[in-house]
Amino acid sequence: MIIKQLSVFLENRTGRLTELTGILAANDINISAFSIADTADYGILRMIVGRPDTAAEILRKAGFAVKITDVVGMIIPHRPGGLHKALQLISDNNVAIDYMYAFASGDCKATVVIRAESLQKLIDVLQEHKMELLQEGDVYQV
Repeated sequence: MIIKQLSVFLENRTGRLTELTGILAANDINISAFSIADTADYGILRMIVGRPDTAAEILRKAGFAVKITDVVGMIIPHRPGGLHKALQLISDNNVAIDYMYAFASGDCKATVVIRAESLQKLIDVLQEHKMELLQEGDVYQV
C-alpha cells in the first residue's frame, strides 16, 4: 500500500531531465508516473519508478540529489466527480494532504499519488471506505 517515490532536484538547464531519463532507460528502470514542480533555478521531479532503491542509487552516483519518500496510490473511477468523492472522504476524516498528482490509464480508472501528513491514517480511511489502493506489485519491476 505504501509506495516509494523518488524526489530529484534538477537544475533548470537544457538537457538535465533528458540526462536523467537516459540513465534510467540505460538501467532498464521504468517510470510509471511523474510530476515536475519548478522555480526559476531548479525543479523537483517526483516519480514512481519500477525499482526505486536501485534508481536512487544510480542517480546519486550520477550526481543527482535524490530523496525517497513514502506515498500512497489511490485508484478512483475515471469519471466526473470521482476525485471529488475520494477527496471528500479524506477531508471529512481530517487527513491533511501535503501534495498529490494523478494519471489516468484507459477509460475506467485513474490513480492518484498522495503524500499526506499521516500515511497510516490515510490508508485506514481509504480502506474503511473500501477504496482501492495501489500495491507495490502494480508499479515495481520484478
